[in-house]
Amino acid sequence: MPTTSPSQVLITVAPTGAETAKADCPQLPTTLEELVRTAQECEAAGAAMIHVHIRDDEHRPTLDRTRLRDTVQALHEQTDLVVQLSTGGSVHDPLEERLKVLDAQPDSCSLTMGTTNFGDDVFSNPWPFVCELYQLSQEREVVPEFELFDLGQVHAVHRLLDTYGLPYGGRVHCDFVMGVPGGMPGTAPALVAAVGMLPAEVTSWSATGIGRSTLPVMLAALSMGGHLRVGMEDVLTLARGVPVERNAQLVERAVAAAAVAQRTPMPASDARALLGL
Repeated sequence: MPTTSPSQVLITVAPTGAETAKADCPQLPTTLEELVRTAQECEAAGAAMIHVHIRDDEHRPTLDRTRLRDTVQALHEQTDLVVQLSTGGSVHDPLEERLKVLDAQPDSCSLTMGTTNFGDDVFSNPWPFVCELYQLSQEREVVPEFELFDLGQVHAVHRLLDTYGLPYGGRVHCDFVMGVPGGMPGTAPALVAAVGMLPAEVTSWSATGIGRSTLPVMLAALSMGGHLRVGMEDVLTLARGVPVERNAQLVERAVAAAAVAQRTPMPASDARALLGL
């Protein structure tokens, strides 16, 4: 696996997610206007890519294709960020609807490499679905980000690449999603093990720590030359009893942590080169 640049870090912001209710967290960006404003603030703070879940008029998770297209268009028009749509949606979305996310023509899409227990729910990603989504991303020229919740899913990346070849763009970017109840823990030893299992074809990787694992995963990833995903999809507090008011706060914290490691935030133009866009 080629080493990533020691001087730059790709910061992805995941501002909304599908789990948190607007009523429980009014500062969560759920309207298109809120999402675009959040994206602009996070870009100014140092983010280069945005991982997008959308909501309907009642602030509920949705995969409505018109809303997805409008969201991608607005983010392209009003930011320079790499726009990555979630193909996970919520854990309740049907597989056939998740495949249609690529109709919105994002730059990138998430591609989770297996089924995961997700708290009390099941995040279903059966192997035939994974293969179909991957081939569709190649056909539509959308760069996938392989989302890895446990070590078995790291091994599945080997299997997918051996069967269907490299993704569109020729680069292979993975994101470790750690600390989900049901997945691998958000610890430095778990990250070391997972990175050590990556296929040789992988050209870059990032890591995400859910909840209390945010900081341990962030610091471990920086120390290993990895990249970062942060945002209110993954954590809603800055410290015990201190709520996040803006996603940009989490980007700013990541930039500050990267500075300690003598790394600077990667601009979107370099992120596009890194990802093969």
